[in-house]
Amino acid sequence: MKTESAGETQKMSHTFNRNENICLGEEQFQKFCKLFIKHSDEICNGWEWRQKELNEGYMVKVHLRSKISLNSLLVEDHCFQDLQGHEVDDKEKLNVKNVSSDIEEAQITTPQLIRYEYHVVYSSSYQAPVLYFRACCSDGKPLTLEEIWENVHDCYKERLLQGPWDTITQQEHHLLGQPFFVLHPCRTSELMTPIMGATQEQRNVNYITSWLSMMGPVVGLDVPLSYATAVSQGIFDPN
Repeated sequence: MKTESAGETQKMSHTFNRNENICLGEEQFQKFCKLFIKHSDEICNGWEWRQKELNEGYMVKVHLRSKISLNSLLVEDHCFQDLQGHEVDDKEKLNVKNVSSDIEEAQITTPQLIRYEYHVVYSSSYQAPVLYFRACCSDGKPLTLEEIWENVHDCYKERLLQGPWDTITQQEHHLLGQPFFVLHPCRTSELMTPIMGATQEQRNVNYITSWLSMMGPVVGLDVPLSYATAVSQGIFDPN
């Protein structure tokens, strides 16, 4: 992908009616992705562009996360007794916990690496970006939908089920024809309109940055703050 020149970036500036639903065209989607990847390259954040067809492509990032499985290391209060069966005081309880943890440390299993693959794809149906993702263990076994839900932080689950993101589903990647998990995009325009409307006077706002900063953390994908402050980012242009 070619990077945007200063003149091309300026063309992405536009003031619009914040009451209008924002629909992102595919050309604008690709421009924002180019700017996003430009900064990713600068900070070695791992995003890349993959061209699928002449006028189609998507952003990709692969991220490895460790998942450590622990045996039970907790010692219940009722077990804190001395050899005569009498309860010990709090200080002695702490010592017992420390000793117990040292003994049990050897029972910690080897950290298991989970490979997450994130795709940012344009949807012509919703005129919005879509976050596809999949995850598998080091042995190649894919995570199930239930396991994906278990890894979603509690602070997001209620909003996923009741708020503007609706839910996590599993469906076919429309460019690859492979099964992926996806954050459903049906209300992306509704979600992004007030956000981009509130920033219309700014000149360094990237639609993809704002959108991914909200959607990514739901499924374990963080966006560094430097994306939001990078001079290379362009402002939304619905034309």
